[in-house]
Formats: sequence, structure tokens, C-alpha cells
Amino acid sequence: MNFRPNLEPGDVISNDRLREIFKCSPQGGMRRSHKTNSLVLISDHSKSIYENRWIEGVFHYSGIGVKGDQDLNFGQNRTLNESSSNKVDVFLFEVFESGRYIFTGRVALADKPYTASHPDINGDCRTVWIFPLKVIGGRAAYKIAEELFQKNHQRKRRLARRLPDKELIKKATIPAAKVGSRSTSSTKYEKNVFVAELARRKAKGVCQLCEQPAPFKDKYGNPYLESHHIVWLSQAGEDTIENTVALCPNCHAKMHMLNLKSDRKKLKKIAASNVYQYTLFGEVIFC
Repeated sequence: MNFRPNLEPGDVISNDRLREIFKCSPQGGMRRSHKTNSLVLISDHSKSIYENRWIEGVFHYSGIGVKGDQDLNFGQNRTLNESSSNKVDVFLFEVFESGRYIFTGRVALADKPYTASHPDINGDCRTVWIFPLKVIGGRAAYKIAEELFQKNHQRKRRLARRLPDKELIKKATIPAAKVGSRSTSSTKYEKNVFVAELARRKAKGVCQLCEQPAPFKDKYGNPYLESHHIVWLSQAGEDTIENTVALCPNCHAKMHMLNLKSDRKKLKKIAASNVYQYTLFGEVIFC
């Protein structure tokens, strides 16, 4: 018989309440409970080094192991990988604010786990296992408050701004999965903050379309430029340095209003030039 926690998607509980319900450890991203025969997955967006994300209704969850290549047969990675046959019930929670665990629902593997390249806790590139998960019953992911989404995005932007050039390049050039999206009051794309920050940093305060200085500075004293995807994400564009430039607000609005072929051609050439100047070793060759 399946374990029922008597929670509805979107319910918010504390860590103590979670431990009480599932009879599991109060720590860790994958919490196995033999008493309830369950595996609780925690995706803590407020501090996680992983980029767990929703892609077309499927949650792509990174396995455990914060340093070096991950092992599919290690610990609860194995439990989750074998969850289709071991009869362990799997439940997913997301955290956007410390101490507030949002219940997503009971989940199951939507497909076979796959590998991807992610930075480890030291920032070094390594192989991780990604588990595609679907909510049981075909229910769509609950909508989160838009302010939570924006707060999490701003936290990641602050992290990106603090990185030295070499470290930023390493993070921005790691091959990415498809762009994630999730429901708030509207669909929001989970953009790669490292790619966006690298584009702005490479532009050196000058719009890459009109070639004029940024019209003002942000509250941190940096020239205000907006990252723009040459091929829009809504049109299957990739969230990569090859497809991202930095524009002043006026040119950014122009691209979304007119999207002229001549402008796209110019920006593609600039983006290609940017990419050429990043070596495989993350050395800074800005010029």
C-alpha cells in the first residue's frame, strides 16, 4: 500500500513537520525512510549548487554527491534509479525560502536518468546524474508566487556578479540542458545567470547593438545593460553564450518589437566573436 502524507501540492510545511510526517532524516537532499518506505527529495533553490528545473512539465533533479563525478549506484541515487521496481514511494519538495518546504507531490521517473556536466562544490566541471521526474496522476506543477521566482533569480544574479572572470567563464561555458520554465502568474524561463552576467561583463558597459554607453547605472553602480537571446527562448533559442548579448533597454525593446534581420545578423557576429575569445581553460582574453 502506498504511503499517503495527507498533503496537497503547494502545501508549505516546516522541516520538523516534514521529518515528523515521513519519519526521515532532517538533513540532506535525498532522505530515505524505511518506516514509511519513502524517499523524500528536496530541491533547495535558495542555496543549492545544482540547477534542478522544470522542462515541459518534467522536473530534472540532480543526484547526490557534491564533489567529483557522481555514481548512479551510490546511496539514494540507486534508490531513486530503481524506484520503478523497488516499490519505494518518492515525494518531491521545493524550497525557495529557508525553512519553507513546498510540497510538489508524489513523483516517478519519467524517463531513464542521464548525465550532464555541472560544476561541483569547488567549481570544477564534473559529471552528474539527472533524474527526469513526473508528478503522479499527470498533474501540472503548482504555480509559485512570482515574487519567489524573482527573489531566487536575483540571488543567483548576485552570486554571478561576485565571481571573478575566470570562474564566471567556466560556469557559463558548461554545456547546458534545455531551458527550464515554470508557472507563476505567467510562464517564466529559468535563464542561466552566468551566461547573462558574462555577456554584460564582455560588453563593458556599451550596448552591443547601438554601440552607445549604457543610459544609467544600476543600484550596484554597474552600467545597466540587459541580456538578450538572439534567437528567443520562446522560439527554441538556446541559453548559451553563442546566443546571448547585452543591450541597452531601448535596443532590447526594439529587438522584441521589430527583431530586424539586419540587427540579428550583427548580434550573431558579435556573439560569435565573444565565444572565440574564451579558451577551453577559462582564461580571460577580453579585448
